[in-house]
Amino acid sequence: MSLKLVAIVAVAIQLVPLGAPLLLSTDAWTYWSYGRIAAVHDANPYREPPSDFPLDPSFPYVGADWRDTTSVYGPAFTLASEPVALVANESADAAAWIYKALAGAAVLVALALATRLSPRPVFACAFAGWNPLLAIHFAGGGHNDAWMAALVVGAVALGASGRQVWAGVAWTSAVLVKWVPLVFLPLRWLAARRAGARFDHRGFVVAAVVLVGVATARYGLGWLEAFGPLAKNANHETSYALPHRLQDLGVPHGLAVGLFAAGLAVAFAYLVREALRGRARLALAACVLMLAAPWLVVWYLVWAVPLAAAEDDRTAQLLTLGLGAYLLPQTIPI
Repeated sequence: MSLKLVAIVAVAIQLVPLGAPLLLSTDAWTYWSYGRIAAVHDANPYREPPSDFPLDPSFPYVGADWRDTTSVYGPAFTLASEPVALVANESADAAAWIYKALAGAAVLVALALATRLSPRPVFACAFAGWNPLLAIHFAGGGHNDAWMAALVVGAVALGASGRQVWAGVAWTSAVLVKWVPLVFLPLRWLAARRAGARFDHRGFVVAAVVLVGVATARYGLGWLEAFGPLAKNANHETSYALPHRLQDLGVPHGLAVGLFAAGLAVAFAYLVREALRGRARLALAACVLMLAAPWLVVWYLVWAVPLAAAEDDRTAQLLTLGLGAYLLPQTIPI
């Protein structure tokens, strides 16, 4: 099958959910609410939760678990949420569609870059683009993890093409959307050093200074407090998290957490060794994070799927398929 035909099918699969209402999650409306807190109310979403604005039109749409929680998202995402809130105005439908469209577009960007990076572009395009779970949760659900994924794959692509300054900008932006790329960066750096690549840190520094400076001017140091509710959330468990499953088998909570922490340490020691040999294996690192995480939801697959396609990492590809099958009931109760 030709790459063009595979790509057309992939685009169709990923964008079909744009025609549906917001699917399976209210997170996009929570983003809208945080954006309105800053842009409309001139308040600080890192200090004031949605429940402080009960008359705001976004409040009834915010997920019940998040109404009393300040933003857990990085400042780059929150800054971007403000213009979205202004464009959507008081329309929940507009807010949902904008976030769905942005997430769907981000998945397509990650897909295109992964296809370009892969030694098997046709397979890579089908592997990432024909994944219906990504379509449902991004063009369907509007989750911001797609923004992070597009920036990470973009950083890898820019680095591979020798555009180190712009790669640094993309890495910094990804981290300031969500913290997950902080795990990838050391592996990428070690692998690049092994390959004898030269580094230009100007992109990292300039992007960090600009984004952190703007965020601090806008939100004070409140954006640092995002790690507070994030850490609190990490102390809870979803029913699909593997540590939780182990507890269901009768293993005490402390022992289950300890076992997975030890497993995580061993896995990352292996990944560091792989990086020192010149192979970053970022997709496998993403899979390891998901396997050990106490909070696991199906849209986290986007952390790994485009990277597994780009790196043509068979182990990571099999793990993402296995995780997708395991998490399928979160999307389609069976």
